[in-house]
Amino acid sequence: MGFGGIGITELLIILAIVALLFGTKKLRNIGGDLGGAIKGFKDAMTKGEAAGREPDRGPVEQIEQREAGESSTPQAEAKVRQDQRNVS
Repeated sequence: MGFGGIGITELLIILAIVALLFGTKKLRNIGGDLGGAIKGFKDAMTKGEAAGREPDRGPVEQIEQREAGESSTPQAEAKVRQDQRNVS
């Protein structure tokens, strides 16, 4: 017994059918693309943690922050103004 009641033999048969349907070159490309996407995601996560950045705030949090008298960035204020125009 292997994976959820599927044995090694069944897994090999499924792999052979998938290889016949898509071809090994296409499967290799898909695997490379998936690996690159995972690597890019991990790199972005580690860079974000290393920079110690605070997660982006939503427009509601930005408005509450501004009303409380806390400072905000010009980009955040511009985004809030744009969101307010879109709502109106």
